[in-house]
Amino acid sequence: QLQASGGGLVQAGGSLRLSCAASGRTYMSYSMGWFRQAPGKEREFVAAATWRGGSTAYADSVKGRFTISADNAKATVYLQLNSLKPGDTALYFCAAAPIRTLMFALSSSESSYTYWGQGTLVTVSS
Repeated sequence: QLQASGGGLVQAGGSLRLSCAASGRTYMSYSMGWFRQAPGKEREFVAAATWRGGSTAYADSVKGRFTISADNAKATVYLQLNSLKPGDTALYFCAAAPIRTLMFALSSSESSYTYWGQGTLVTVSS
């Protein structure tokens, strides 16, 4: 089970940190990802990370502004959002993909992810 939190209203240029708490003993068997869905648009990949090894991947639109990290001890994945833009306004979802099903350690494809959190809303005002 995944529980996302940390969304809110922020002005352009501001920052937020999203959290995704994973429950269950097998959470480290999964690769973690963040996706977002803006109003009227399809859900899109934002970032992904592994629990071990520190591997990460980012969408081009957020590279250099967002940082994903995974805290094994807390079973929590974070997404630090900096230099936010109005275009970042969306419902942000965390998700988990079974590592054994992935060709590579990380995936940007929605279809790779089998568990999804409920979403946390980020609104960036101009």
